[in-house]
Amino acid sequence: MTTATTPSTSRPAPPTAPAPAPRAPRRPRRDATGRRSTPLTIVMLAVLAYFLLPLFWLAVSSTKSTQDLFTSFGLWFSHAPQLLENIRETATHDDGVFLHWLLNTVLYSVGSALGAALLAAAAGYGFAKYRFRGDNAAFALVLGAIMIPTTALAIPTYLLFAKVDLVNTPWAVVLPSLVSPFGLYLMRIYAADAIPDSLLEAARIDGAGELRIFCTIALRLLAPGLVTVVLFTLVATWNNYFLPLIMLNDPKLYPVTVGLSSWASQAFGGGAGANSNMLALVVTGSLLSVIPLVVAFLLLQRYWQSGLAAGGVKQ
Repeated sequence: MTTATTPSTSRPAPPTAPAPAPRAPRRPRRDATGRRSTPLTIVMLAVLAYFLLPLFWLAVSSTKSTQDLFTSFGLWFSHAPQLLENIRETATHDDGVFLHWLLNTVLYSVGSALGAALLAAAAGYGFAKYRFRGDNAAFALVLGAIMIPTTALAIPTYLLFAKVDLVNTPWAVVLPSLVSPFGLYLMRIYAADAIPDSLLEAARIDGAGELRIFCTIALRLLAPGLVTVVLFTLVATWNNYFLPLIMLNDPKLYPVTVGLSSWASQAFGGGAGANSNMLALVVTGSLLSVIPLVVAFLLLQRYWQSGLAAGGVKQ
């Protein structure tokens, strides 16, 4: 008996797919905030040069004598820099009147900045956390006051201060600088976001009065906004020229802006009393007057940046 055997059939192996080609490594994508734009970079560099070039010229020119200011290249140092000598002459000229002007400027600016920040914080806190009849109309008047240039109010302010015999006094410079419509607007926006209503209600339940709540709770929460208003008012008062010019007659009360202008008139005046050597003192004094503002911004920039950003995002 024979058994039939079926031949074993072997199936052909399936065709193997070709090995995929190695992919090029992908470059990490940049989000919207990390994209680079060559035209925008060029524009920003041009803007940076626009703002820094005058400061560089001022720093370079402060190392030159009056003759070198006219004979050497304006954007580079002369062969014989004399910065220390220029500073010494500026500080000692006319019995050190420049240092007196600088002290006056510090007193005017610091007093105005602190007072304006406190008033703006109180008014902004009131607009943000209290409701009263006519609050929207009053705040609209504040916004309208921002549009009025300060030079347009200089003559009316002079007439008002002349009526109360405050002309040619430090109060004629400090008191007008205490009013800051933009500071009030900024503090109102900041207070609405930085001070929770629940915290105020808890303080009232504990028996705290409104003045105590403002002084012990609100002011601490408004610290970044306060620093922002302080810096803005400090710079505005420090650089103010027209108001002290019409308010002050005594040279001992001048700030640096009016004082350096009087020196410049002596340097460029066409009369017999013109003194071209004063030009180096004017340039060096301008550099010395800028340094305190730069230091203030470097020390307080982290506070005023957070103050500007507050209120821009809703929680």
